[in-house]
Amino acid sequence: MTSQAPTTSPSQPSNGSKFAILAGIVVAIGLFFYFDVGRLLSLDVLKSNRDHLLAFTEANYATAVGLFILAYIVVAGLSLPGAVILTLAGGFLFGSAFGPLFVNLGATTGATLAFLTARYLLRDWVEQKFGKWLGPVQQGFANNAFSYLMTLRLIPLFPFFVVNLVSGLTRMNVGTYVAATALGIIPGSFVYAYAGRQLGTINSLKEIASPNVIGAFVLLGLLALVPTVYKRFRGAQR
Repeated sequence: MTSQAPTTSPSQPSNGSKFAILAGIVVAIGLFFYFDVGRLLSLDVLKSNRDHLLAFTEANYATAVGLFILAYIVVAGLSLPGAVILTLAGGFLFGSAFGPLFVNLGATTGATLAFLTARYLLRDWVEQKFGKWLGPVQQGFANNAFSYLMTLRLIPLFPFFVVNLVSGLTRMNVGTYVAATALGIIPGSFVYAYAGRQLGTINSLKEIASPNVIGAFVLLGLLALVPTVYKRFRGAQR
Protein backbone atom coordinates (compact mmCIF):
# COMPACT_ATOMS: atom_id res chain seq x y z
CA MET A 1 0.00 0.00 0.00
CA THR A 2 1.32 3.41 -0.91
CA SER A 3 0.83 6.35 1.36
CA GLN A 4 -0.32 9.67 -0.01
CA ALA A 5 1.05 12.95 1.17
CA PRO A 6 -1.56 15.31 2.58
CA THR A 7 -2.71 17.86 0.09
CA THR A 8 -3.76 21.44 0.66
CA SER A 9 -7.00 22.59 -0.89
CA PRO A 10 -6.61 25.53 -3.28
CA SER A 11 -9.31 27.32 -1.30
CA GLN A 12 -7.32 26.91 1.91
CA PRO A 13 -4.01 28.77 1.50
CA SER A 14 -1.18 27.51 3.68
CA ASN A 15 0.04 29.48 6.65
CA GLY A 16 3.55 29.30 5.21
CA SER A 17 2.61 31.15 2.04
CA LYS A 18 0.69 33.74 4.02
CA PHE A 19 3.66 34.28 6.31
CA ALA A 20 6.03 34.65 3.35
CA ILE A 21 3.82 37.31 1.75
CA LEU A 22 3.37 39.14 5.03
CA ALA A 23 7.12 39.04 5.70
CA GLY A 24 7.84 40.42 2.24
CA ILE A 25 5.40 43.29 2.79
CA VAL A 26 6.88 44.11 6.19
CA VAL A 27 10.41 44.10 4.79
CA ALA A 28 9.44 46.34 1.85
CA ILE A 29 7.69 48.84 4.13
CA GLY A 30 10.61 48.72 6.56
CA LEU A 31 13.09 49.51 3.79
CA PHE A 32 10.90 52.38 2.61
CA PHE A 33 11.08 54.05 6.02
CA TYR A 34 14.65 52.99 6.83
CA PHE A 35 16.03 54.68 3.72
CA ASP A 36 13.62 57.58 4.16
CA VAL A 37 12.24 57.21 0.63
CA GLY A 38 9.19 59.15 1.71
CA ARG A 39 11.38 62.26 1.87
CA LEU A 40 11.55 62.17 -1.93
CA LEU A 41 7.75 62.11 -2.21
CA SER A 42 7.20 65.65 -1.00
CA LEU A 43 6.06 68.85 -2.65
CA ASP A 44 9.35 70.65 -1.95
CA VAL A 45 11.45 67.88 -3.53
CA LEU A 46 9.15 67.69 -6.53
CA LYS A 47 9.34 71.44 -7.12
CA SER A 48 13.10 71.63 -6.66
CA ASN A 49 13.70 68.79 -9.14
CA ARG A 50 11.02 69.63 -11.68
CA ASP A 51 13.49 70.73 -14.39
CA HIS A 52 15.51 67.50 -14.10
CA LEU A 53 12.37 65.35 -14.08
CA LEU A 54 10.91 67.14 -17.08
CA ALA A 55 14.16 66.83 -19.04
CA PHE A 56 14.37 63.09 -18.27
CA THR A 57 10.75 62.57 -19.30
CA GLU A 58 11.19 64.41 -22.59
CA ALA A 59 14.33 62.40 -23.40
CA ASN A 60 13.00 59.00 -22.20
CA TYR A 61 9.23 59.22 -22.41
CA ALA A 62 8.38 55.51 -22.48
CA THR A 63 10.82 54.74 -19.65
CA ALA A 64 9.45 57.62 -17.59
CA VAL A 65 5.88 56.38 -18.06
CA GLY A 66 6.84 52.84 -17.05
CA LEU A 67 8.75 54.00 -13.97
CA PHE A 68 5.94 56.32 -12.95
CA ILE A 69 3.26 53.63 -13.17
CA LEU A 70 5.49 51.15 -11.35
CA ALA A 71 6.17 53.65 -8.56
CA TYR A 72 2.45 54.29 -8.19
CA ILE A 73 1.71 50.55 -8.06
CA VAL A 74 4.28 50.09 -5.27
CA VAL A 75 3.01 53.06 -3.25
CA ALA A 76 -0.66 52.08 -3.59
CA GLY A 77 -0.04 48.35 -3.25
CA LEU A 78 1.96 48.71 -0.02
CA SER A 79 -0.26 51.51 1.36
CA LEU A 80 2.69 53.90 1.52
CA PRO A 81 2.42 57.70 1.75
CA GLY A 82 3.07 59.74 -1.37
CA ALA A 83 0.16 59.05 -3.75
CA VAL A 84 -0.91 62.71 -3.85
CA ILE A 85 2.60 63.86 -4.78
CA LEU A 86 2.81 61.20 -7.47
CA THR A 87 -0.50 62.40 -8.91
CA LEU A 88 0.82 65.96 -9.02
CA ALA A 89 3.98 64.68 -10.69
CA GLY A 90 1.89 62.78 -13.23
CA GLY A 91 0.05 65.92 -14.25
CA PHE A 92 3.24 67.96 -14.40
CA LEU A 93 5.22 65.42 -16.42
CA PHE A 94 2.57 63.96 -18.71
CA GLY A 95 -0.09 66.64 -18.94
CA SER A 96 -3.68 66.92 -17.76
CA ALA A 97 -4.85 64.33 -20.32
CA PHE A 98 -2.29 61.51 -20.12
CA GLY A 99 -1.34 62.24 -16.49
CA PRO A 100 -4.68 61.07 -15.05
CA LEU A 101 -4.60 58.03 -17.35
CA PHE A 102 -1.21 56.89 -16.05
CA VAL A 103 -2.25 57.70 -12.48
CA ASN A 104 -5.38 55.61 -12.94
CA LEU A 105 -3.42 52.64 -14.27
CA GLY A 106 -0.95 52.72 -11.39
CA ALA A 107 -3.46 53.48 -8.66
CA THR A 108 -6.02 50.91 -9.78
CA THR A 109 -3.40 48.19 -10.18
CA GLY A 110 -1.81 48.94 -6.81
CA ALA A 111 -5.18 49.19 -5.08
CA THR A 112 -6.20 45.85 -6.55
CA LEU A 113 -3.01 44.22 -5.27
CA ALA A 114 -3.70 45.63 -1.79
CA PHE A 115 -7.30 44.41 -2.01
CA LEU A 116 -6.26 40.88 -3.02
CA THR A 117 -3.52 40.76 -0.38
CA ALA A 118 -5.91 41.76 2.41
CA ARG A 119 -8.42 39.18 1.18
CA TYR A 120 -5.81 36.42 0.98
CA LEU A 121 -4.21 37.15 4.35
CA LEU A 122 -7.07 38.29 6.54
CA ARG A 123 -10.59 37.62 5.27
CA ASP A 124 -10.85 33.99 6.41
CA TRP A 125 -9.65 34.92 9.90
CA VAL A 126 -12.03 37.89 10.14
CA GLU A 127 -15.01 35.80 9.04
CA GLN A 128 -14.13 33.02 11.49
CA LYS A 129 -13.88 35.47 14.38
CA PHE A 130 -16.68 37.88 13.55
CA GLY A 131 -18.75 36.10 10.91
CA LYS A 132 -22.00 35.96 12.88
CA TRP A 133 -21.94 39.73 13.40
CA LEU A 134 -20.61 40.65 9.97
CA GLY A 135 -22.89 38.36 7.96
CA PRO A 136 -25.73 40.87 7.33
CA VAL A 137 -23.20 43.67 6.68
CA GLN A 138 -21.30 41.50 4.23
CA GLN A 139 -24.48 40.59 2.37
CA GLY A 140 -25.67 44.18 2.17
CA PHE A 141 -22.30 45.38 0.93
CA ALA A 142 -22.09 42.62 -1.66
CA ASN A 143 -25.52 43.53 -3.06
CA ASN A 144 -24.59 47.20 -3.49
CA ALA A 145 -20.82 46.98 -3.74
CA PHE A 146 -20.36 49.18 -6.80
CA SER A 147 -22.35 52.15 -5.43
CA TYR A 148 -20.81 51.91 -1.97
CA LEU A 149 -17.26 51.70 -3.28
CA MET A 150 -17.82 54.54 -5.76
CA THR A 151 -18.98 56.72 -2.88
CA LEU A 152 -15.93 55.83 -0.78
CA ARG A 153 -13.61 56.56 -3.73
CA LEU A 154 -15.21 59.87 -4.62
CA ILE A 155 -15.32 61.33 -1.11
CA PRO A 156 -11.73 62.22 -0.09
CA LEU A 157 -12.55 61.92 3.61
CA PHE A 158 -11.85 58.18 3.42
CA PRO A 159 -8.13 57.32 3.07
CA PHE A 160 -7.36 55.45 -0.13
CA PHE A 161 -5.38 52.67 1.55
CA VAL A 162 -8.03 52.06 4.22
CA VAL A 163 -10.70 51.56 1.56
CA ASN A 164 -8.38 49.12 -0.25
CA LEU A 165 -7.76 46.98 2.81
CA VAL A 166 -11.29 47.03 4.20
CA SER A 167 -12.76 46.16 0.80
CA GLY A 168 -10.56 43.08 0.71
CA LEU A 169 -12.33 41.79 3.82
CA THR A 170 -15.72 41.90 2.11
CA ARG A 171 -17.24 39.49 -0.40
CA MET A 172 -17.07 42.04 -3.18
CA ASN A 173 -16.37 40.69 -6.66
CA VAL A 174 -12.89 41.58 -7.95
CA GLY A 175 -14.28 42.89 -11.23
CA THR A 176 -16.66 45.19 -9.38
CA TYR A 177 -13.82 46.42 -7.22
CA VAL A 178 -11.59 47.21 -10.20
CA ALA A 179 -14.38 48.98 -12.12
CA ALA A 180 -15.54 51.10 -9.16
CA THR A 181 -11.96 52.00 -8.26
CA ALA A 182 -10.97 52.96 -11.80
CA LEU A 183 -14.07 55.14 -12.24
CA GLY A 184 -14.17 56.52 -8.71
CA ILE A 185 -10.64 57.96 -8.73
CA ILE A 186 -11.03 59.77 -12.07
CA PRO A 187 -12.30 63.11 -10.66
CA GLY A 188 -9.59 63.32 -7.99
CA SER A 189 -6.92 62.31 -10.50
CA PHE A 190 -7.94 65.08 -12.87
CA VAL A 191 -8.03 67.72 -10.12
CA TYR A 192 -4.56 66.92 -8.79
CA ALA A 193 -3.05 66.25 -12.22
CA TYR A 194 -4.35 69.59 -13.47
CA ALA A 195 -2.90 71.25 -10.37
CA GLY A 196 0.40 69.58 -11.22
CA ARG A 197 0.48 71.60 -14.45
CA GLN A 198 0.58 74.71 -12.25
CA LEU A 199 3.27 73.24 -9.99
CA GLY A 200 5.27 76.45 -9.66
CA THR A 201 2.34 78.30 -8.10
CA ILE A 202 1.50 75.65 -5.47
CA ASN A 203 2.96 76.15 -2.00
CA SER A 204 0.78 73.71 -0.07
CA LEU A 205 -1.43 70.72 -0.81
CA LYS A 206 -4.20 72.49 1.08
CA GLU A 207 -4.42 74.97 -1.79
CA ILE A 208 -5.62 72.13 -4.02
CA ALA A 209 -8.12 70.49 -1.67
CA SER A 210 -10.19 73.63 -1.13
CA PRO A 211 -13.60 73.42 0.58
CA ASN A 212 -15.31 73.90 -2.79
CA VAL A 213 -13.40 70.99 -4.33
CA ILE A 214 -14.09 68.71 -1.37
CA GLY A 215 -17.75 69.71 -1.45
CA ALA A 216 -17.96 68.77 -5.11
CA PHE A 217 -16.42 65.36 -4.37
CA VAL A 218 -18.87 64.78 -1.53
CA LEU A 219 -21.77 65.63 -3.83
CA LEU A 220 -20.50 63.18 -6.46
CA GLY A 221 -20.12 60.53 -3.77
CA LEU A 222 -23.69 61.02 -2.59
CA LEU A 223 -24.95 60.84 -6.17
CA ALA A 224 -23.26 57.46 -6.51
CA LEU A 225 -25.56 56.20 -3.75
CA VAL A 226 -28.73 57.12 -5.65
CA PRO A 227 -29.12 53.68 -7.32
CA THR A 228 -28.82 51.94 -3.94
CA VAL A 229 -31.32 54.27 -2.27
CA TYR A 230 -33.72 53.86 -5.18
CA LYS A 231 -33.42 50.06 -5.02
CA ARG A 232 -34.23 50.05 -1.31
CA PHE A 233 -37.13 52.46 -1.81
CA ARG A 234 -38.65 50.27 -4.51
CA GLY A 235 -38.12 47.21 -2.34
CA ALA A 236 -39.92 48.85 0.59
CA GLN A 237 -42.93 49.67 -1.59
CA ARG A 238 -43.44 46.07 -2.66
